[in-house]
Amino acid sequence: MEHPYENLWSRVSFCIQRNGLAEVFLIPLRMALSPVVIPMLPRREFEYSGRRLPYFYHRYNLTWANERALEVSIGRAFLEGGDPGRALEIGNVLSHYGPVRHTVLDKFESAAGVVNEDILTWNPGRTFDRILSISTFEHIGYDDDDRDPTGERIVNAIQRCRGFLSGGGTLLLTAASGYNPAFDGLVAGNRFRADRMRCYHRRSWGCWEPCDESRYLATRYNHPYAFGNALVAAEFSSLDRTAPQ
Repeated sequence: MEHPYENLWSRVSFCIQRNGLAEVFLIPLRMALSPVVIPMLPRREFEYSGRRLPYFYHRYNLTWANERALEVSIGRAFLEGGDPGRALEIGNVLSHYGPVRHTVLDKFESAAGVVNEDILTWNPGRTFDRILSISTFEHIGYDDDDRDPTGERIVNAIQRCRGFLSGGGTLLLTAASGYNPAFDGLVAGNRFRADRMRCYHRRSWGCWEPCDESRYLATRYNHPYAFGNALVAAEFSSLDRTAPQ
């Protein structure tokens, strides 16, 4: 399955379109400086679901410079303690930061152990206790090969995931604000009917703090800092809460 941004020129064009021309030069510069910058960063923590989690700093995908500083820690904490055989990750993210044992579904990224299927058509033939998706749902119907400005494909994908959950299971998805207007429209007024939403915004370049939905929605992507400047973590329950585990 071919990614719509497979060749180098397409990737450069995509970067310019989403992040601006300057980032074509700044992203490689940040990558080159990562080994120097990361050891100098303060060891900060943030609160999530009653726990104190560490900021996650890594060179890959410039995690130390964007919203994944929170997302990776949130994702790992969400899967922690559960049976990896009953966990699913949509979007191949966590495997770039260490070994994983759960099932990974990614429409485009080819890697060992990754199932290359579309969440809207895939049938796992089983249920999961936990489904995690990091910075993936905002790309559905926006950056893939089936554009949908209404967000309907995102809603359908959420419903399919909820249908894959065992009774008492949870879907957790995270995304940055200001990237996909259709996704933000679903966050507004909780139109996608999450059971719980937690939002954060960048108070300064390397410091995030909790915020409300209105602050999340008012925050632009790539402003004032590169990449996401506000983040939502939304949890959804199983469509059949009484189903057997």
